[in-house]
Amino acid sequence: MKKIDLPFASKLTSPNPVSLICTRKPDGSTNLATVSWWNYLSFNPNMIAFAMAKTSYSGELVRSNHQVVLTIPGSSLAQAVMNCGSCSGRDTDKASRFGIELISVEGTSVQIPLHSRVAIVCRLKEFHEAGDHYLYLCDVEQTYGNIEENALFAWNGYSCVCPAVKAEN
Repeated sequence: MKKIDLPFASKLTSPNPVSLICTRKPDGSTNLATVSWWNYLSFNPNMIAFAMAKTSYSGELVRSNHQVVLTIPGSSLAQAVMNCGSCSGRDTDKASRFGIELISVEGTSVQIPLHSRVAIVCRLKEFHEAGDHYLYLCDVEQTYGNIEENALFAWNGYSCVCPAVKAEN
């Protein structure tokens, strides 16, 4: 083995799960942010965690509203997911700009992309500083799934997103 930097390690550990963090903006519309670092924390009680840059508008909304829906986007949203990570929702309606159809789910006023494999409705429990990011710990209130959608994963150090293919034994 040879010494490498952490960004290169992220390429070597591909694929990584990718998600869209859905939050409610002050005008009632939905903001979408691409996040590649999230994880299940506990199944009793049900909890997840995700990390976002300290400067993230979505993170600001999570901290003020305490509501968030983490979705696992379907493969038809691959380009939109990349686009959502390239601009701020502070001054952009990403769903409209990138042609993402939104739907409502029970248990939250935050809308989610129609083409989602999983939607995890959460309430912020706490957040912690983690370098240039905040780590958000959330209680899961509801979970929804659609097995007809293929989940997206981030590849090559988060430079592209596409479904993973299961290796044959």
